[in-house]
Amino acid sequence: MNKYYYDFHIHSCLSPCGDDDMTPNNIAGMCTLAGLNVAALTDHNTSKNCPAFFAAAKKNGIIPIAGMELTTSEDIHIVCLFPELEAALEFDLFVEGQRSMKFPNRPDIYGEQLILNGDDEPIGKEEFFLPAATDIMVDDVPRLVTEHGGICYPAHVDRQANGIISTLGTLPDIKGFNCAEFHDSEKEEEYKKDFPLLREKRILVSSDAHYLWDIRDKAAFLEIDDEPYSGKKVTEELFKLLKSSKI
Repeated sequence: MNKYYYDFHIHSCLSPCGDDDMTPNNIAGMCTLAGLNVAALTDHNTSKNCPAFFAAAKKNGIIPIAGMELTTSEDIHIVCLFPELEAALEFDLFVEGQRSMKFPNRPDIYGEQLILNGDDEPIGKEEFFLPAATDIMVDDVPRLVTEHGGICYPAHVDRQANGIISTLGTLPDIKGFNCAEFHDSEKEEEYKKDFPLLREKRILVSSDAHYLWDIRDKAAFLEIDDEPYSGKKVTEELFKLLKSSKI
């Protein structure tokens, strides 16, 4: 068993709220400087920059995870992670068809939504505003993500904006949410006291980085059985861990 320092919630420049400097190579390089071993790219309602992130991570010695921050119909943010890049891209296509409000992005207001290649070169733009709510209800997310081979859990439960607790006023007992994400680890005990269901979940702490300086130095980690070592082995064991309800 070895410690793997992680950040499972990072936005690239494809998210309109993400800084233009949040390119796949810059993110991977900053993760290396921060001492992270595993990192997930989780743009709003899309995984289209994950292929470039995988290429950048390989060059920087980071184990990449393909992901997405899904916005439910209730305007709740859910982190979705996939063990295979192909599965994330298939889910991306599914979510694209579930966007409830397809209105053009306003780069002058929200920022660009750039799709990049492995060399950080623009290869396209997402024309529709990505963070808008989808037609997917929060209760349905675990089933849909599982059908695509992934896992999911509520994002930043300790935040007011788009957090499941602040939005619903409680933490519902939804089957398939075996984890919960905190942005501020110091709030964990307070929230566990007020919402006992959190005591049954694996708590993950991630940055929700939108700027390079948001990516934190290594702190949160998971202990993973990585023998015989390979990046694929680590990813497989990581997802076994996250799928388990055992803490």
